[in-house]
Amino acid sequence: MGAALRQYRQAAKLDQPQAAEVIASSQARVSRIESGHATPRVIEVRLLLDAYGLSDLEVRAKLEELAKHSKNRGWWLEHAEHLRPDYVDPIALEDDATYIREWQSVMVPGLLQTPAYAEAVIAGGPHYIDPERVAELVKVRMGRQAKIEEGGASYTAILWEAVIAQPLVNEEIHKEQLSAILEIGKRKNVTVQVLPFSAGVLAGYSSAFYSFSFDEEPTVEAIAMDNLRGTSVLEGAEDLAAYANAFDLLRSSALAPDASAKLIRGIPRSLKEDST
Repeated sequence: MGAALRQYRQAAKLDQPQAAEVIASSQARVSRIESGHATPRVIEVRLLLDAYGLSDLEVRAKLEELAKHSKNRGWWLEHAEHLRPDYVDPIALEDDATYIREWQSVMVPGLLQTPAYAEAVIAGGPHYIDPERVAELVKVRMGRQAKIEEGGASYTAILWEAVIAQPLVNEEIHKEQLSAILEIGKRKNVTVQVLPFSAGVLAGYSSAFYSFSFDEEPTVEAIAMDNLRGTSVLEGAEDLAAYANAFDLLRSSALAPDASAKLIRGIPRSLKEDST
C-alpha cells in the first residue's frame, strides 16, 4: 500500500509536504506510510487518492480495505472524539517510533505517569475539562505507555530535579509516581536520568520537548512540543539538529541512571522531613 501511494503521489507531481497538507498531518507520517512503517487510516487513503486524481474504483477499494483491516490501525481512534486534532499526530509519531527521547522540566512525562498522577495533572490544568473527558484522556495516556511496556521502542527521559523534588500533586500520589518511575526505569529499553539543580541555568536551556526516530538508527526525524494552544511538530533539518544537540547536552550533564535512581529513592524521605 505504501509503495502504491508513493507511486500515485509522484504521478500527480506532488511532494510529501503537499501530501501531508492533504491529510492535515506531518511529512514524517507520509514518509512512514509510503515506506510501510505506518498504516494510514481509511479517511487518509481516500483524501490522498482524491488529491492524486485516482479514479480507479477497484484500486481505491483495495487500498481502503487494506487500511481498514490493518492490525496497525491506531488504537487511539476509539478516543478520537475526546482528542484535539493536534494531539493525534504526536500519538501516531510515538506509536511508530523506534527511539523516543524526552526532556521535562516541570512534570513527569506522560509515558511514565501513573493513572492517579495523570488524572491529577489533566484535571488541574489551566482549562476546565469535563470529568468524563478527563477519564478518556487518562485512558489514552495509559494506552500510550503500552509501546514502552512491550519493548516496542527505546525510551530515554531526562527530568529536571524539580520534577521529582517539588510535587505538583498531593504527596501520596507523588510518592506512588516516584516508585513507578523507579520500576519503569529497570526495563532494558528505558533510561531515566535526572538533571540536578547543580546544573544551574542549563535547565532553562529549552522548554520540554520529545523527539522521535523511526529506523534502526536513532537519527532524530521529528520533534514535538506541548503548549497552551496545543502540540506542535517540527521537522525542519535545522530544528531537528538544534533539538538533537540540546538533548545530547542535557543528557551529558544529567546524573547517570544509577545515580538518578538513588536520588529519586531519597525524595520521599526528604518530603517527610520537610513536612515535619
